[in-house]
Amino acid sequence: MIVRRGDLDLIRPAPKNDNPEGPLQAAMVYRIHFTLQDLARTRVAEGPMPLHELELAARAVQSRGQQARLGAWRNRVRTQLSTQARMALSLMPAVGSSPAFLSPAKVGPVEELLGQVRSTPGERVRQNLLEMGPHRPSLPEWTGRLADDPSLFAELCTGLAHLHACLLAPYWTRFTEHLVVDRTLRLQQLLTGGVEHLLTQANPQWMRWNPPVLEIRMMSGADRDLHLEGQGLLLVPSMFCDRAIVTPGLPAAVSYPAHQDQRSPLDVTGDVSRPVRERSPALAGLLGRTRTSVLATIAENQGCSTTELSALAAIAPASASEHATVLREAGLTSALRHRNSVLHTVTPLGLALLESPREG
Repeated sequence: MIVRRGDLDLIRPAPKNDNPEGPLQAAMVYRIHFTLQDLARTRVAEGPMPLHELELAARAVQSRGQQARLGAWRNRVRTQLSTQARMALSLMPAVGSSPAFLSPAKVGPVEELLGQVRSTPGERVRQNLLEMGPHRPSLPEWTGRLADDPSLFAELCTGLAHLHACLLAPYWTRFTEHLVVDRTLRLQQLLTGGVEHLLTQANPQWMRWNPPVLEIRMMSGADRDLHLEGQGLLLVPSMFCDRAIVTPGLPAAVSYPAHQDQRSPLDVTGDVSRPVRERSPALAGLLGRTRTSVLATIAENQGCSTTELSALAAIAPASASEHATVLREAGLTSALRHRNSVLHTVTPLGLALLESPREG
């Protein structure tokens, strides 16, 4: 269990759990208390959170846990880190807290989120570093100048972008596909068994639903209690999380390992950066390469939201929405609005175009 920032726990290898459904008395427990309003407002994140995931990846690359799954990835990326990337890495250690401004738990394009980090006021930078004091007595010497030195802060932000490009960017498309699968699974659980079933099944090895409390097992520290007070809970699937991570806030969030098939998003066999299968050059000539990619992405991820489509196709949300609108008006896709989301599916005509024989 990791409790970020002020509520700190450490990343350690997970112990063997012979009875994940049994009582949690053997370990420290983080208890999240729900009201009826909280149950009604509990939801799954609508898309990936790039900088939140980057913090977890930064911790994982410096850790020795999950060696079978992460060992090859660690060996690759450690040789690729720039000086600026290592500068950012030093503020996100395997054990310890990190400053909140570096890793906002927000959905959106990484460029936009990095821009928000770059615009962080100096006073907030200073406050976040002070909050780390009790948990990080050995901060790098240069952090003392960070809030007042724009050029130093810009160098750190450049390092954060380099770190993302190295640790996450080559695997982001495949990871987003895993998130779509996980979100579909969680929505099915919600539809068939309600919120209580969702909370029971999200991460049974580390989380247990004991109405009206969600109990999360921790490996150290004292028992803790968090009252949601009507704000609900956000469930966040993660590639690098191997337990449960509580992020207090409005709303509070709990990260958990994303549902994965037999192939890890970090598997280096094949071209991991390929956004979608290459299509007929004739179809790309008719629709354009990006629009063809969007159509293929919808076909491969039926029912995806515009946010998910943006991440899967590696384009900006506004561009994803524009291309999806053109495809819908042409009769190649259909769209269903559900609350604040638009869910996209391909039509038989769209499938026929995608499945047309290649030239040559």
